[in-house]
Order: sequence, then C-alpha cells, then structure tokens
Amino acid sequence: MRGADLLVRTLALAGVRHIYALSGNQIMPVFDACLEAGVTLTHTRHEAGAVYMAEAHAQLTRGIGVALVTAGAGIGNATGAILSARASETPVLILSGDSPVGQDGKGAFQEFDQAAMTAPLTKLSRRIRTVEEMGSAVAEAIALALSGRPGPVHLALPFDLVNAGTGMDPVRVVLPEPVTPELPQIAEAVRAAARPLVILGPALNATRAPGLAGRLADALGAPVLAMESPRGLRDPSLGALGTVFAEADLILSLGKQADFTTGFGAGGDWIVVDPDAPARDMARRNLGERLRRVVAADAAAMAQALASGQGADPRPDWRARVEGLTARRPDLPAPGARLSSASLCAALQARIATLPDPVVISDGGEFGQWAQALTRGAARVVNGVSGAIGGGLPYAMAAARACSGRPVIAFVGDGTVGFLLSEFETAAREGLPFVLIVGNDRRWNAEHQIQLRDYGNARLIGCELSDARYDLAAAALGAHGEHVTRPEDLGPALDRALASGKPACLNVEMDGLPAPTVTGP
Repeated sequence: MRGADLLVRTLALAGVRHIYALSGNQIMPVFDACLEAGVTLTHTRHEAGAVYMAEAHAQLTRGIGVALVTAGAGIGNATGAILSARASETPVLILSGDSPVGQDGKGAFQEFDQAAMTAPLTKLSRRIRTVEEMGSAVAEAIALALSGRPGPVHLALPFDLVNAGTGMDPVRVVLPEPVTPELPQIAEAVRAAARPLVILGPALNATRAPGLAGRLADALGAPVLAMESPRGLRDPSLGALGTVFAEADLILSLGKQADFTTGFGAGGDWIVVDPDAPARDMARRNLGERLRRVVAADAAAMAQALASGQGADPRPDWRARVEGLTARRPDLPAPGARLSSASLCAALQARIATLPDPVVISDGGEFGQWAQALTRGAARVVNGVSGAIGGGLPYAMAAARACSGRPVIAFVGDGTVGFLLSEFETAAREGLPFVLIVGNDRRWNAEHQIQLRDYGNARLIGCELSDARYDLAAAALGAHGEHVTRPEDLGPALDRALASGKPACLNVEMDGLPAPTVTGP
C-alpha cells in the first residue's frame, strides 16, 4: 500500500465519498488511489473553484469538505477560497501536492514553504514528513476542522511520500469530547434579563444546525439569530437588526465574534462563549465593562446543552418585537418596463416558493444583498463574512452534487460570474443541474455606488462592464442559456432552465440598485 492509499482510505473511513480536485503532477497517485477506495472526484477548472465547492459541500452535508490541488500555483490559486472558508467557519480539508522530502533544499520543482503561506488562513497548516504519519495526520486534521470553531485545515503531501510503501492501517477520526462549563450560570443570566438576545456564529445557522435556533429560543425564552453576513447589523436578510441590538439588555454570543459585524460589540451587556482564545481576547478588548462573562467552550456544544434545558418565561412581547423587526424588508420600487435588482429577486422568489425543498445560493455585492434580503429556500449558502465574491457558481455545483434531486437556484452579479465562468464546462461534463441567475447591470455596482456617493457622477471610472452574453458563453461550455430583457419573459425562461436538466445560465438585463437598507424605530 502506498502513502496515497493510506491517505484515501483514511478519508473513506471518515465518511468522505467525494473530493473536489484539479489535477497536477504531484497528486496523480492520490487520483489513482481513489479508484480502489470508492471515492469519486469532481475535476474542476480552477483550484479556487475546487475549494469553494468543498466549502458548500461541507455546509450542506454538515460534514467535512475535501479539496485536492497541486503544488506551486495550484495551492496559490486556492488561497482566496480558503480565506472564504475560514471566515464562514466551514470545515474543509485542503490537500496539496508538494515537492519530495528527499529533495528538500535542492531546488526541486515547485519547492516552497506551503505551510507558511496557508497558516494565517487555516486552523492547521502542516507538511507531512513521513509516510507513516499520513493516516494519523489526515484524521487529526479532520477532527480539528470539525471541532471548536469549524474551519479549513491544510496538509501538504510530498510526492515521494504519497508514492512510498507503508504497512500502516487507515486511522479513524476521533472528535474531542466537548465540555460546557458554567452552563447553569449562563442559563440563569439569560432568564433574568428583560430583553435578552442570543446570537449564533455562521457555523450554527439554519442550514448547518437545523432546528437549533427554535429549540434554543424555547428553552431560554429569548430570540435567537444566526449571523453570517459581512454587512453584520445591516444584513438585509435580518431586517432592522441594528434596532434589535440597541434594545437588547443582554446579548449571549455563542460562537459569534464581537467584531465589525456586531458593531464591535453593540448593544447592552454581553456573555461570550467561544472556543478560541483570540476571539475571547477580542471580546474583552471591544466590550470592556459590558462583558459580564467570557467562557472558553465549544459554542455548538453549549448551544445544544442550553437548548435541552427546561423552558423559561417565553417573553411573548419581546420575541414578537424581535421577530417583527427582523422580518422587515426593504421597500420595493414600483414595477417598470425593466427589471431591477429588487423586482428580479422578488419575482423569482414567488417561483422558488413553489419548488420542492429548494437550495438557494447568493453571491455578489449589491445584487447579492438584494438576493439575500428577498429570496429564501429550504437551505441557503451565501458568500459569507469574508465578503469574497466568485464562489456562487461552484457553490451551486456542489449543491447539485450534495443535494441531488433538489432544485438549486443561485444568484450572482455580472461581475461575480466572470471569476469562474469556465466551471460551467465542469458542471456540464459532470451532469450537475442548477440555475444560475446573473443579475446583469453592466457594472461592478458596489464600487460604482461608492464612486457615486463619495466622488460624484462626474468622477466615475473603471467600474463599467460590457454587454457580454454570459448565457451564450455558458451554452458554448455545454450549459442551457437564456437571455432575459423583459419582466414578462423571466418566468418562462426559468421554467425552461429548470426543465432542461442541465446547468443553466439566465443572463438577466436589469437596472442595478444600491444594496438594500432596513431601519427600525
């Protein structure tokens, strides 16, 4: 058995059945080992696409996502997507080919310190040094990715080690036993507050922890909200969230950092439960005397333990107040002869609501915010706290793979779609059906709006895009394409795309609007 076989069999023992990959010299033994282990591959067109797919796969399956890339520019191309997975708190194992250990210091092909490059972006970045540790390193990395605050981990695989023989057996993943210290004190503090609010980090959202928020709200008698947007208190999918924070007298944070997304700790007093020392230090720095208690503990385990407690005072008035504020959505402009960011999303949501168990993807700047505000499905993947754009198409592909048989609708801007448009070829080759809605306002609208606001209409520069036919490009790569210019054509175009059974691109001409804002009294 080779190191590559030990690696892949350890993955299979951990429940991995699929890897998102882009080939290269050093990782071909791993490709070969997948044949015997029953692990399948999606072979992508860009390394960032592979990591984005693994990110969405992990979120939708509530397990580990695996991306396999080659050395040199391969792992270099993956770094932006790794940053996204770190910010979205998604457990992704990134495996990269590497130059042989036996040629260290000799100037081998693509020899460089990969671990140093990815260390700031991951929970663990490690280069395998011996073939005997191949299985244990993989098992330990997966356990670390899944525990505490979930996140990406990276292992570099030297070429001579994946080819070396070994008699080692695959290693089973063992997750650490979580502890929930100070549970009674936390529950009592929430019950004693008049207007408590519980906030959850991205890893505990409704897609990744279904039903948790409702159980926790009933057990504590407090509203519970998951936050996963870089817009934070201005997240349009959470309505007038800023008002909720301002009115809350106690905020219990379960894995949600007191960073820019929370106004650096807005609102009243806080209790922070977080497994990471840097996040706890941040809370102390930003909250000062308003930090009542900070607890080193697994946020997911604490949330589950609190949710299993006896019900508290239901506080119907306060919970109804928060529900009303967070349900608010931006006012929609009057219908016109052309679609806008708002009317496009509203019209498509009416159709999505009729689909069985839909998965909705949202990616992009201003248009992405309208999609997050106005569309919803049974599961959702968004472009996360990092604010990175470009992952929407790979997210949709992973959703079609991980949620086979369910309709997948993805919303991206015309700037966003250009990052990884070539992945339509991958989707067509792999037979992955989804519908990608391109909101086309012919500009990088987020930056265009900044220029208008800060410099004025006379100083617009560099943010215009062309009338490119993304639908025709997608069709040329094997997808179904539709070009929509009138509101009345949108519904029939979507129906044809869904019926095609192919990956589909709806290139929709629209008037781009500034991102929505929602305020409350």
